[in-house]
Amino acid sequence: MPIYLRRTTRKWHLSQAKIEKTVRALLAAVDEPTSSLSISLVGDRAIRTLNRAHRGKDRPTDVLSFPLFEPQAFKRKNRTQSERLLGDIVISLDTAARQAKAYDASLQAEVERLLIHGVLHLLGHDHEKPGERRRMEAEERRLADAIGMRWPYPG
Repeated sequence: MPIYLRRTTRKWHLSQAKIEKTVRALLAAVDEPTSSLSISLVGDRAIRTLNRAHRGKDRPTDVLSFPLFEPQAFKRKNRTQSERLLGDIVISLDTAARQAKAYDASLQAEVERLLIHGVLHLLGHDHEKPGERRRMEAEERRLADAIGMRWPYPG
């Protein structure tokens, strides 16, 4: 299924083919190999607007996810759908670039980390409570391994 990728900023250079390959590997690793999603690569100003409108936080963030299904919908997959669009992931390349520098990682690697985080949110994972956070971090590490990515966080 297609990966819909939109860029509104040309400031940062990334491989679209690598992003699409990563997303396909992530979808396979979460048992959604035939699903699709949309990704928007934006700057801080655009993501700040979305963060304010949807989360009430008037500041830029690294990634936002907008699922199209409730988490329980993933348990009863409708395999007769012609296309199963999981939702939208929006990544600020400005914020990702700052974080990549802090982790001593490439921008491409940081975008891959944010894609992992975004996909998990689309599938209903969260990190507001300690138990949720532990489960999500374990799944983030599992997905990083699945795509051959070195995890940037200590611990």
